[in-house]
Amino acid sequence: MLRGLRKASSNWLGKTIMAVVMGVLIVSFGVWGIADIFRGFGQSTAATVGRTEISINEFRQIYTDRLQQIGRQLGRPLTMDQARMFGLDRSVLQQTIAEAALDEQARRLGLGQSDAETMRVILSDPNFKGPNGAFDPQRFQAIIRNFGFTEQRYLADQRRQSLRRQITGTIAAGLEPSNAMLDALSRFQNEQRSVDYIKLDAAQAGTIDAPSPEVLASYFDEHKAQFKAPEYRKISFVLVTPEEIGKWTTVSDEDARKLFDQRKALMGTPEKRQVQQMTFPTMEEAQAARARIAAGEVTFDELAKERNLNPADLDLGLVTKSAILDPAVGDMAFSLPTGEVSQPVKGAFNVALVKVSAIQPGQQPEYESVAADIKKEIAADRAKSQVATLRDKMEDERGGGASVAEAAKKLGLNAVAVEAVDRSGKQPNGQPVPNIPLGLDVVAQAFNSDVGVDNEPISFRGGYVWFEVLGITPPRDRTLDEVKDQVAAKWRDDEVAAKLRTKATDLVKKLNEGGKLADEATALGLKVETASAFKRDATVPGVPAGAITAAFRTAKDGVGQTEAEGGRQWIVFRVTDIVDPKVDLASEDIKKLKDSLQRALADEQGTAYVMKLEKDIGTTINEAAVAQVVGGNNQ
Repeated sequence: MLRGLRKASSNWLGKTIMAVVMGVLIVSFGVWGIADIFRGFGQSTAATVGRTEISINEFRQIYTDRLQQIGRQLGRPLTMDQARMFGLDRSVLQQTIAEAALDEQARRLGLGQSDAETMRVILSDPNFKGPNGAFDPQRFQAIIRNFGFTEQRYLADQRRQSLRRQITGTIAAGLEPSNAMLDALSRFQNEQRSVDYIKLDAAQAGTIDAPSPEVLASYFDEHKAQFKAPEYRKISFVLVTPEEIGKWTTVSDEDARKLFDQRKALMGTPEKRQVQQMTFPTMEEAQAARARIAAGEVTFDELAKERNLNPADLDLGLVTKSAILDPAVGDMAFSLPTGEVSQPVKGAFNVALVKVSAIQPGQQPEYESVAADIKKEIAADRAKSQVATLRDKMEDERGGGASVAEAAKKLGLNAVAVEAVDRSGKQPNGQPVPNIPLGLDVVAQAFNSDVGVDNEPISFRGGYVWFEVLGITPPRDRTLDEVKDQVAAKWRDDEVAAKLRTKATDLVKKLNEGGKLADEATALGLKVETASAFKRDATVPGVPAGAITAAFRTAKDGVGQTEAEGGRQWIVFRVTDIVDPKVDLASEDIKKLKDSLQRALADEQGTAYVMKLEKDIGTTINEAAVAQVVGGNNQ
């Protein structure tokens, strides 16, 4: 917008128009007033629940945090458009309002939690415990920082959550699924069925003659929408990311070797040894045992048997040196040749004799095998400092009226031109556009823009992407000549599907009249296949999900049919067995099921309570303010 204002006011006519516009704005402020800016209500509030206000800034922070969390899980940023498409905007708003309603209720009930109790909850959280099982402050800071929290904000958030749990926990207390519910659900989940089936495919459809021109033309007219050319857009974009800029950065072998030498120990595979350890209560006993082994009286394994030790009691496994907890034992184990028994080792825990039965040498990479990757990494790291500078220069060029391609050329960057792309990212030939990096949603952004619009850059891989729409080819009906081969193929697929449906229906009728599946299969040159003891949610190789669903709608010895592969195949089956499982209410599976149902019932009860609470307290939503945050249009 600012670039547009600057561009519009760059000549005398534009300056005159902008002066008039600003004058109108000033007058309108005088007429309507600017009190809403200072009131802390109205346009600055996204929603109110009772006396609790959810400000636009608060909702924006919550919404942004949620999108960033999902983006980290997906490994790529989630755009506002994608979030709205998945319904995340309404979901986050509803969750925020529900939490505000519980906070308001906690205030009304006078509930509170001391700082000491809040800290106790945090210190006992297993997510923040280190390898020693104790609270790890560094791990705590790293985790909350990863989720966008400061320490004070996290403490306040945990206090609110604890109070909410007090309320919802009380509401859900005592809820327990009945034995009848557990029995019914267990039977439903664990019921097993077996079927015999045959697959009808194009071979059973018989010969299908090519359609006449009249038939093809008629079919095309009836299905014209399926062959319509989509809207295409011509776009241009330029990447300014450390990775992209790094392509043009030269890294010397000297610099790459320095980093290789620093990391060499970490890049390779460390040496591993098969280590056995026999422990003794005193140094004297260990020395006496070592003397017997050295004199040839006993072997290491024979001595273990004398002491009633199992092989598992001795074996530390095939381990690296760092994996052995006792440093003294590790040092000794990695200094011994294969098969030799060590002198007694005074370790941190006891005295031990150590034996190495096998050595797996470590592998160290050669510089040449990793040089290209190291140079790429160094180049990208060096380019990070250039991203901000290039961003400012690109913004200046765009603000001065330059197109994306012109700005890129002036700054020595490569602009990518895409002549035609549809919403799915495909070219007119049906192939994906090859030069759009994976994870860059520039196509979706382009279809939300227009020709001549000065778009904001997209954040991408630590940098930015500028794009513009250069042209729009509207959707249109294709002629039959353009898509004749596609129409003929689709007509044939539909004919095959229709013939197979008819054949399957006839076959089911014969089987219901007493025919045998094996006889019908032989007549068709097919083989009867079997799927045994599968559950409702099973994945059975060769059996489509639709056939499994249909089998559970069919009685024992009943016959059914279902399509597969979009109608190019039909399955005809007979249910040969139904196993109704026995339910043991004391079993571990039922206990797990009970816990799951209990949580579901608690969630359902809690949701109903919060909905009633929102209604009783009074909830209002400022849709315009919410749309401002989530990027939607205010309808």
